[in-house]
Amino acid sequence: DAEVNIRKKTFTEVQTERLEQAERTVLIKCPPKLNEKKLLQYLSSHGNINSHFFFENRGVHALIEFSEKDSVASLQDAIGIPNAAEHHVVPFKSRLFTFTLKNPVTQAAEETPVHLSPQSHIPVKELIQKLCHADDISSQMCILLNEYQLTEENIKLRFLACSLVRDFARAYFPDSTVKPFGSSVNTFGKLGCDVDMFLDFHDMQKHATKMKKGPFEMEYQMKRLPSERLATQKILSVIGDCLDNFGPGCVSVQKILNARCPLVKFSHQPTGFQCDLSVSNSIAVRSSELLYIYGCLDSRVRALVFSVRCWARVHGLTNSVPGAWITNFSLTMMIMFFLQKRSPPIIPTLDQLKELSDEKDKHVIGGYDCSFVSDLSKIKPTKNTETLDVLLGDFFEYFGNFDFRKNSINLRKGKEVNKPESSPLYIWNPFEQDLNISKNVNQPQLEKFVAMCRESAWILQKEDKTQRMINKEPWGLAALLVPFGKSNSSKMKSRMKGMGSETIRSLLDSLKLNNANSLQKAVGK
Repeated sequence: DAEVNIRKKTFTEVQTERLEQAERTVLIKCPPKLNEKKLLQYLSSHGNINSHFFFENRGVHALIEFSEKDSVASLQDAIGIPNAAEHHVVPFKSRLFTFTLKNPVTQAAEETPVHLSPQSHIPVKELIQKLCHADDISSQMCILLNEYQLTEENIKLRFLACSLVRDFARAYFPDSTVKPFGSSVNTFGKLGCDVDMFLDFHDMQKHATKMKKGPFEMEYQMKRLPSERLATQKILSVIGDCLDNFGPGCVSVQKILNARCPLVKFSHQPTGFQCDLSVSNSIAVRSSELLYIYGCLDSRVRALVFSVRCWARVHGLTNSVPGAWITNFSLTMMIMFFLQKRSPPIIPTLDQLKELSDEKDKHVIGGYDCSFVSDLSKIKPTKNTETLDVLLGDFFEYFGNFDFRKNSINLRKGKEVNKPESSPLYIWNPFEQDLNISKNVNQPQLEKFVAMCRESAWILQKEDKTQRMINKEPWGLAALLVPFGKSNSSKMKSRMKGMGSETIRSLLDSLKLNNANSLQKAVGK
């Protein structure tokens, strides 16, 4: 029931609540021999603690969420500056602290084991073993979801990372906020994924509308620049330098200011996250909210997405390095499209969500209408009762036989539309309607995807579960997470009729390559 209650909040409510929570939170590097009760007892002298957890990241850390923001200030007042005998320190006071024992010998004797919250998912090999003990494919998909999805603790840590960056941004822009977008907040994030965050000044614009009273037109004197892009580059350049020079635990800071969307990449050691910081990316935030709505509407949506994404990663169809392969975002949009096409549909089209929207849902960004309903209770639940195993098999069947040469994928309408141009894979950007989100995908990668879909559909239809269990072989979803191609490349050849021989050759080569690497890669992000 609690899960249902959490799920029904709007995207903005959840964001606001979590950002506020993060402002009352501190992160402590704990002494190696720790007594949990004593630590909490001491911290409670600064104020009531709402929640806490411990995790391992080059030593044990504690995330402490106080009930009141004042408690953080009270604790900061009691904390000293590091002894600068060996190094000189930059005197920036953050909410990252190191605690050590004053009397290590006597206090260490009181050590108690603490429960550590995992911040990464289990390796694919272990996952496959777990899946083999399930009762059916639907249960396997739920197990995978539970192993891979972001935990409550991990989400708190992500919002804290944003909040700590915000403390820096506020030195220059007191009204700014730093918010996560993308997989950290769209309900499809996997443990270990990067934190995409953006610097937002929009709260200042809301303030501007209040200044209409009185006889004067009043405005701040601000520096004017020839373009928004230049302003973004300058802001990120300065904040990037600031994190690099003064940010505790911010390492490997890279400023990538000439990208289509300028950003600063850095590694945040205290939380263990790789972070990408950009400036107000409104359309990306709308995409995050759209996926959040789809993920909340029906529990099957997330289970299917996590299974298909894990499958794609194992077979080298997706990759954390940019290239000609399908991105996780494109793949997720393909799954959403497939769910819109079910009979009856499992999720509504974007046009249907737009029809349900009211005045407060209006969003026009850069001339694009990005309006859709934000209140989940206005969306009627689906009448579709298909089980997860049916959906998984049908997904592979559907895209294994999709006419990619002629058709494109349109989530606004929820139907195939003739391709407007000749990219191998054409998925309409749901908001910027003249863009193809999968423009990077080349023909060999698309054909490899189609071949893998056909192979997977075939395995699910033909396999004898009992026989495979007797032989102690992976079955169901687990059988799809083992790289193909070694034992059955001759069978695959016969199922690829109608593909160009060049593509088959490159496909089989990539399979040989992938066999060794894909398990390695899949354990990664």
